[in-house]
Amino acid sequence: MAKTSDVTKLNQKKNLTKEVTGYGAGSVDLVMSVDQVAKEAASISKNAPSVKALELLTDNQTFLSIKDLRAGYGKMEILHNFNLRIRKGQSLCLIGPNGAGKSTILHSIFGFTNIFSGKIEINGEDVTNLTPSQKLAKAGIAYILQDKSVFPQMTVEENLLMGGFLKGKPKEAQESAEMVFDKYSRLAERRNKPAGVLSGGERRLLEISRALVMQPDVLLVDEPSIGLEPRFIDMVFGILKDLQQKDGKTIIMVEQNAKKGLAFADLGYVLVSGETAIADEGNKLLDNPDVGRLFLGG
Repeated sequence: MAKTSDVTKLNQKKNLTKEVTGYGAGSVDLVMSVDQVAKEAASISKNAPSVKALELLTDNQTFLSIKDLRAGYGKMEILHNFNLRIRKGQSLCLIGPNGAGKSTILHSIFGFTNIFSGKIEINGEDVTNLTPSQKLAKAGIAYILQDKSVFPQMTVEENLLMGGFLKGKPKEAQESAEMVFDKYSRLAERRNKPAGVLSGGERRLLEISRALVMQPDVLLVDEPSIGLEPRFIDMVFGILKDLQQKDGKTIIMVEQNAKKGLAFADLGYVLVSGETAIADEGNKLLDNPDVGRLFLGG
């Protein structure tokens, strides 16, 4: 009798396993471990896109380029001869398994990694070895961190003005802050309140707005939806879309919610082991069966 019970429990466990949520978003028929995803992703990277193919995705109007970049942390190399091309005013979403090098790309662009070889250029100018503060002041690059980058004890207005302090232009920051308040009533109503009282979505809006006070051309956005309720996720992506379409910002993002990121972005790169396995228009990657199976939940 005990043996029959054990068999029944085992079968029940197998049936439950089929309903487990997979990598990315949505449910899958079978559970895939991180190692399995990485292994299968590596198999689809044999036909990695050429530099020419990447340039075609920008209509041969590259604004920001990464050329044969080898980069990492300490002596550890994470990116291997990595290439990227994006046109001014385009958006790009980076997806892939954990450890693929997605955030390392953002870190490298902003100056947070060791560059072993290769180049990063904006509008034909080499910005590879500029410091983060120089990237902001001279190259117009702003980095919006994953989360919790506001100063909770400072007011909303003081947080915004920090953007001008970082760029060394406090007068311009005040003018830009007023423009932010004109644009986003949520922040205007709380301008004199400590940032710590804001909701998760409002804090994300403040982080994005503080970057805008720096008046960047390029926004690097790390996990914009992390820790947010669905209604706030939609709000944040709506703001980013507005910044791209109306203000002409170039956006490169890492987003764990692959479906949301690819639906937003003009372009998508699938990263595997520090290299690009697939590159295409965002909506085409949403329809790609390999991408769907591995990263979108079936």
